[in-house]
Formats: sequence, structure tokens, C-alpha cells
Amino acid sequence: MQEQYRPEDIESHVQHHWQENKTFQVTEDPTKEKYYCLSMLPYPSGRLHMGHVRNYTIGDVISRYQRMQGKNVLQPIGWDAFGLPAEGAAVKNNTAPAPWTYENIAYMKNQLKLLGFGYDWSRELATCDPDYYRWEQWFFTKLYEKGLVYKKTSAVNWCPNDQTVLANEQVIDGCCWRCDTPIERKEIPQWFIKITAYADQLLDDLDTLESWPEQVKTMQRNWIGRSEGVEIKFAIDGSDDSLSVYTTRPDTFMGVTYVAIAAAHPLAARAAQNNPALHAFIDECRNTKVAEAEMATMEKKGVATGFNAIHPLTGEKVAVWIANFVLMDYGTGAVMAVPGHDERDWEFATKYSLPIKPVILAADGTAPDLSQQASTEKGVLFNSGEFDGLNFDAAFNAIADKLVSMNVGERKINYRLRDWGVSRQRYWGAPIPMMTLEDGTVVPTPEDQLPVILPEDVTMNGITSPIKADPEWAKATYNGQPALRETDTFDTFMESSWYYARYTCPQYDKGMLDPAAANYWLPVDQYVGGIEHAIMHLMYFRFFHKLLRDAGLVTSDEPAKRLLCQGMVLADAFYYTSSTGERIWISPNDVTVERDDKQRIVKALDKEGRELVYTGMAKMSKSKNNGIDPQEIVEKYGADTVRLFMMFASPAEMTLEWQESGVEGANRFLKRLWRLAYDHLAKGAVTALNVTALNDEQKALRRDLHKTIAKVNDDIGRRQIFNTAIAAVMELMNKLTRAPQESEQDRALMQEALMAVVRLLYPFTPHICFTLWQSLGGQADIDSSPWPVADEAAMVEDEKLVVVQVNGKVRSKITVAADITEEQVKAIAMSDHQIAKYLDGVTIRKVIYVPGKLLNLVVG
Repeated sequence: MQEQYRPEDIESHVQHHWQENKTFQVTEDPTKEKYYCLSMLPYPSGRLHMGHVRNYTIGDVISRYQRMQGKNVLQPIGWDAFGLPAEGAAVKNNTAPAPWTYENIAYMKNQLKLLGFGYDWSRELATCDPDYYRWEQWFFTKLYEKGLVYKKTSAVNWCPNDQTVLANEQVIDGCCWRCDTPIERKEIPQWFIKITAYADQLLDDLDTLESWPEQVKTMQRNWIGRSEGVEIKFAIDGSDDSLSVYTTRPDTFMGVTYVAIAAAHPLAARAAQNNPALHAFIDECRNTKVAEAEMATMEKKGVATGFNAIHPLTGEKVAVWIANFVLMDYGTGAVMAVPGHDERDWEFATKYSLPIKPVILAADGTAPDLSQQASTEKGVLFNSGEFDGLNFDAAFNAIADKLVSMNVGERKINYRLRDWGVSRQRYWGAPIPMMTLEDGTVVPTPEDQLPVILPEDVTMNGITSPIKADPEWAKATYNGQPALRETDTFDTFMESSWYYARYTCPQYDKGMLDPAAANYWLPVDQYVGGIEHAIMHLMYFRFFHKLLRDAGLVTSDEPAKRLLCQGMVLADAFYYTSSTGERIWISPNDVTVERDDKQRIVKALDKEGRELVYTGMAKMSKSKNNGIDPQEIVEKYGADTVRLFMMFASPAEMTLEWQESGVEGANRFLKRLWRLAYDHLAKGAVTALNVTALNDEQKALRRDLHKTIAKVNDDIGRRQIFNTAIAAVMELMNKLTRAPQESEQDRALMQEALMAVVRLLYPFTPHICFTLWQSLGGQADIDSSPWPVADEAAMVEDEKLVVVQVNGKVRSKITVAADITEEQVKAIAMSDHQIAKYLDGVTIRKVIYVPGKLLNLVVG
């Protein structure tokens, strides 16, 4: 064993060993308990960032720990290779997306290997590979045949910069989530998958996901948005037309004073035929922001249509308005407005001087004051005719029953969830496997023509998709008839919704999945990824699994048993303002800082001596130029140091603040571990430990060792609180470095401790632990070694330290036998000279005893 810890030598040697021996390559083995650990697959952007490193380190720690538990562990990796960024990079670099993507995959794969992640590389896949998306296309045609796929013209969120459709979830503050361009509303034909057909399952099965974060489940419940209510039909005065509204508050129905409809509602189009002002307002609404958070806070605007609706129960006329806060995609595209009891309706009514009628009493039983705001609490009805005096539940049912009996209402369960629009107008994606015949009939691409291969040798102009610009590509035949292929491509969430299942049989060519392999490995036992994927990816991920189940390809109901959402990685951010007023962000690597006595940054200068503005810690990003290149840190300190810092600096779910001083601290700890092992081995061979002959000090050290084993096991396996596991090992290491090494028993105990420590740290720092295990004489490779088991007998304490108080103040500490009685503790304490002086001439009125910890004598 070399004297100095040199990670550059150790890590390359160990990684070569893993590669040559295919250490992490696994197959199905019914004789062993399986464990499938999966981190969300990376997009091959070119370089790993620290968010990647954190995500994959967490997954690797869990995988290595579970392997040491004796389980058959699958940890695969692949590439979410389609997507818009590749198109932008291709245009910028005057290339095509395919070579750019493949070059990035090769580079990032090497980076992952340098970090020592234990992947089964034989299962590597890229979603842009025709062998992968072939089965996605096949599955889409099967869903079409089952009636779960349809095409319709619909209003979509259109990004004029990226020239593509965005899901509502991809619209952030009214702008594209990728390029921040304001979105527009546009009507185009789109392909949809009926996720709404699975709304109840997606909602109900959340209750089975006991090991998913509550935050994620709540976000999904809210997005599905199940509600029970009534759909009510209003006749239009002087017309045969009618319009329907859906409400979850029929108890407020007698307070309706107007009806609001979406700009895209058919009645709005009729009203605008001879009304230029209405026509202009409808055009304005087409490009309105549609993020729901903004719908609640944006300025409410509207125009009266000139139509009146007839209130079904009172016969009163209520005006019909077009309002910018009503969307055609939600519900019926019309809402009944009750400004007395809905804040949005109140704002609109107040702005346009529309009637406001209270129908729900305030909590104190009086009529509510509606001069400043709506009264939104449920309560007892008044001002509501025959329904006066009813509470919410009674009023809900009574009014609903009345509307149903009059044939103008229907009880309904509605969902906020909308069908999944999977069409994208960009090039770099899997072609949608549908055809249009000369007579306009749309048919799925026959199985013998799959995959519909995306051409990779193309020229990008940054505007038109190459497959849309090339009419020859679209030409095909169907049963001998001329046909045109669909030139839209799939939303890339399609590929990332089933990759986890394909990992179980990536080379299988007889179908989408090999049921035997898929049902051996699935569901995923541990899934690791960011909370930002809580709605889009994780919803589609769950939905796709249910589709696979119903197609007979898998037997489980959910794709993953346990979910861990890691926090973001933050770093210092600095900028200066240019002469044109632009903020120029400077990398933290190029900044010199001064700190105060509390280590707060008080001054920052760049390499040119410019004073910079320090904005605090921010998420690592290209926009703020505060990303730290993992490869540079690995080259400087080694992969094990980076991994250790990532897992120690913060709990996995919390944000991690990148501090190089913390990285240096992790590196010092590994050097101490190396030095302790080196010094121990330098003393020569050790004899076997005789646990029956340990002295009190040795017993105490061994007790600490086995308590640490038990704690680390619980922290990693059950609690998944990795930083406290590392802290426990560090605390033990402090005791080991101070432990005497004079006797054979001392050295034998040190041998036992070091053999345990390297296994406890192995999931976090596998390279150094692999090497130390060999040097310490461990059997076989540490990769196949069992996890250390805590010795229950060693953890039994012979003695306890009891704190003695008099009237709540600490007066002494006494060491007593672990099995001592309260009376015996009291007697020893009262004979202690430091306690006796406080008891002279007083009466003990009460004794409070916490066994083995505290004795409080209350005197007076």
C-alpha cells in the first residue's frame, strides 16, 4: 500500500477493474431478491453538471448499499436523446442534430465512468435509436386501435421562436419554458392520447404510493383535479341556442348575475359577426397568457355579447359576457358567475358594474358585506327562495335534484386533467406512425413498415423541419394505395415515459418488452430525480405503465415503489453591469472574494479587478455562469471526494450549497482514512480479536463501532438520510484516530473497525474503499462483500452516565451499572460529596428519574 493517497492512480485502476470484470452487469436470477434502482435519464447536452452528479451519486449510493445486502441489483443508464436543444445546437454549429447528439453521448458517458457510477452498461439505450422508438411507434398504433388515440384541431400554446406546441405545464409565466418567448394561441391539428380515461386510476393509485413524497402526490392530485358538481343548461333569450356551465357550487346558483364565456366559444363567434369591438377582443384573447396561476392574478377583461341567458330556476335574464379568464379547453368554455361568492367573479362584476347578489350568510348569521370582496366561505343559504336555510350539503343536493328533475341539469364528475397532446412540429423526434390516404382517411402505419425512421443526414435551417420540407420523405403506400406519412414528431415525454421498462430487456427484438424480464425487474424499487418533474414526467410515467399493464406487457399497477426527489445545487453568483446596461455574469472560478468574520462575502473582484455585485447563492445555470464543471473538480480532488461532498453537504431532498472549502474538507477526511489504514498496516500482521478479553476502554470503542454500523445501516436503508450516515462514520473516525495502538487487542480492534468503516463508506467512496479493502486483507472484492452487521451484544452498555440535578440544576454526574434500580441510583447520588452538601438540612420532596440518564432531586 502506497503511503500517500493519490486518487488519480487509485480511481483509474479500480474503474478498469470494474469494466474488465463487468462487475455491475446483471441478469434475472429468481433465486435472489431483486432491486431495481433508477435515476432519471440525462439529456445529452454535452457536459455533466453538478445536478447530474448529485442525482446519479444518490442512485449509486443506494445501488451499492443494496448490492451489499445480497440483492440482485439493476442500475441502468441511457440517454433522453431527442429534443429541441439539439436542433438549436445543430443550427448554431452548422451540423445535424444526430452527430451532435452522438458526440455528446460519448463525452458524457466517459464523464459518468470517471465518477465511478456502477451502471450495467450492457443495457445502455438512446431514445433516438430506431430500435428503441420502433416499439413506441408500434405501441401508439395499438393505442389507436383501442380508441385511446385521436386527432383533432385544437387551440394550442404555440412558441413562435421554437415553432412548436407546448403543453400547459410547459408555459411558465406566459412564456416558453425553454426559450422564454411569449407564447401565442394557435389552432392546428394535433394527436392526443386519452390520459383522461385513466384519471380515476391515476388519482386513486396515489394512495398506494406510500414511499413517494407527499408533495409530489399532492401536486399530482391537484393537477388531476377531480371535482363533483352539476352541469347546467342555460337557454339563450330569443334563440334556439343554449350554453352549458359546470359548477362545484350549486349552492350559490341563486346568486348568478351573469354568465362568462371563452373567446373561442361558438356563441362568442356568433356575437362577433357584426361587432368589430367583439371581434377585436376575441383576437386579443387568442394570445392571452394561459398559465393558471396567471389566470387568477391577471387583469380581468371582458365584453358583453348582447345575448342574455335565462336562469333555469328563476326565469330571470342574465347577461352573457366574453371574459379573458375563461378558457375553452377547461370545462364547457362557459362559467356561471356568482360575484357575491367568488373572488374572480366579484372583481369582474365590480369592474363592469354588474349586479352582485349575496345568497350565503356570513358565519355570524348575518348578510355578508360584499363592498370590498366576495364572501367565499360555505354556509347557510338565504335570498334563495325555497332553498333558504339549507347548509352547503343540503343545498347542493336540493338544487342539483331540482335541476335534474327539470331536465336542465346533470350531476357530473369533472377533471382538470386534459388529454395528452403528443404532436410536435419539430424535426428531432420520433415520427408519429400515422398515414393519410388520398381520400383523407387516416390509418396507422402497418407493423411491417415500422420503424418509421427519422432521417439523420439532414440540413437544418432553424425554421422548417427537414421532414416537412422534403415532400419525398412523406410519400408512402398503404395496401398498394398512395399515402402520406405524418410529419409531426412525438413529444419527447413519450420516450421518457417507458424507458425504465425497456431497460429490463433492451436487446429484445420480438416485442416492446420481454414479459419475463420486465416482470422480474418491475416495478422500479427506487426512482431518483428532481421535483421539477413531479407533474409532467411522473404523471406520464405512471400513465404509460398502466397502458403497458392493460396491453398485457407488465403485471404491476405502478412503475416505481419509492421516489426520492433531490434538491438543486446552488453556487455563488456574481455580475457587473456593462456600458450598455447588460449584466455580465462572471464564473465563481474567476472571482476573488473578501469575507467578514462570519465568512460572509463583502467584496468580490474579477480577474480584471472589476468590483462585482454578489447576488447570493443561486441555482447553477448557464444564464448566471455559475456552474461548476464536475470534471475539473474530479481532476483536482478525485471522484470519491466529489461524491462524498455531494452526499455530506446537505440532506438529499434539500438544496446543496456548493462550497469548495467543503470539498477540501471531504478530501482531508479521505486522506485521514488512508493515513490511519496505512499506519495500521505498517505495524504488521494482527491477531484475532478476543471480545471476551477487552478492557473497559476497548469495550467502549467497540460499542461505538457497532452503534455506528447500526445507525449507518438505518440512515441509508430506511431513512435515506445520507449526510447523517457520513457524519456518524466521521465521528467514529475521530475516536479511532485517538485510540491506543499498543497491544495486540488494540490492533485487532482497529482491524475490525477499519474493515467495517471501508464497507460503510463504500457506497459513497467506492474507489478508495475498494483499494483499502484489498490492502486490509478483505476476502474477494468489496463489490461482492456483505454489509457489516451490528453486534447486538457489543452495543449493550455495562455502565450509564447519570446526570444528577438538585432543583433542576446540574450538581454532579455519576457512573452506574446499566441494570441499576432507581433506589440504588438515589443512594449513590446522595452519598456523592458534591450532592450531599445541597441536601444538608433540607427535605427531599420529589424524585424525578429518567432511567440511565437523569436524576433530579427536588428539595425544600
